[in-house]
Amino acid sequence: MWQLFLGSLLLGLIHPLFPNHWIPLIAISKTEKWTNKETVIATLITGFSHTLSTIIIGIIVGFVGIKLSESYSYITRVAAPLILVLLGIIYLLMDFRSTHHHHHFELNNASLKNRKSKTAIILSLCIGMFFSPCIEIEAYYFQAASQGWIGIFLVSVVYLIMTLSIMVALVYLGIKGVNKFNSHFLDHHEKAITGVVLILLGLLAYFVEF
Repeated sequence: MWQLFLGSLLLGLIHPLFPNHWIPLIAISKTEKWTNKETVIATLITGFSHTLSTIIIGIIVGFVGIKLSESYSYITRVAAPLILVLLGIIYLLMDFRSTHHHHHFELNNASLKNRKSKTAIILSLCIGMFFSPCIEIEAYYFQAASQGWIGIFLVSVVYLIMTLSIMVALVYLGIKGVNKFNSHFLDHHEKAITGVVLILLGLLAYFVEF
């Protein structure tokens, strides 16, 4: 079970580090002149929307994994780790061929020129984030099914807490002017980093008994 926890922790730690999860919130906050409290609340709301859709799909994936593992033991021993490795390879290939277009919410400078209400902006971000769940964590739910509903619950809770905590921390540091590191590499190699993590988790799941 501890391997499952560490894997969830790793995915939950790396995923929200990618700039397209928090830089738009910082930019909007400065444009709309939100207070620090308003920005943090907006981050929590949009981050929760993002993780909610991911968890919903993950539970469905985990349910399928549980049903399959009841009849076929090789699902949890071979198929689940293989899915993680294959998905990781796909992410690496996508990064290699990528033109670096990102699919999470993006800023449109022209639209921000027209001052919108805070509620409308947050609602727009929530919708965009809800319909862009994280595929990499979905694959890990299949592995979590090896531990039944306890494993699925563990992955969900760890992913939710880590994502929201890191998003809030990065946004807060950003609006305070503390976070000045160059995010170019993360921004342009999100898929490669995700791919490497998935491959490592798949190999760990295969060679180390959960």
